[in-house]
Amino acid sequence: MVHTLQVLTIVVVGVMVGVEFSVAFVMNRIFDALPENSGQLARAHGGRMLGALMPFWYIGSLALSAVWAVAAWSRPGTGLVVTGAALLVVSVIMSILLLVPINNRGKTWTPENRPADWKEQMNRWDRYHYVRVAVIVAAFAFLAAGLAVA
Repeated sequence: MVHTLQVLTIVVVGVMVGVEFSVAFVMNRIFDALPENSGQLARAHGGRMLGALMPFWYIGSLALSAVWAVAAWSRPGTGLVVTGAALLVVSVIMSILLLVPINNRGKTWTPENRPADWKEQMNRWDRYHYVRVAVIVAAFAFLAAGLAVA
């Protein structure tokens, strides 16, 4: 049962990392290269779509990691799993304090109602997101190492 939990956690966190990495290094660059208002509209749509999904994914990943840590507490690699879970806590806190407020504004913008500094706000979101991606990649690495040691 613990092995199934470990594999499920790795898959869920790994896919989340892949999506967030893609947003940071592929999708947003594509959106920024679109003509006229298309990039801003694409970011707003992405903010609505992923903004609805990601809270469940982040909290679910954290919950799976925490359950894994508790279920395997006396086994080798538990410290790695706890470290991975702690990094996921950091990513959730970052999301709530830094990224979600910008996303909540950006997902409502249209070319007619966006603020003058909308590009600066999106650039700030991107910078925070790069850090969050680094944090969740590290969390994934710790969880994968925990599985390898187990």
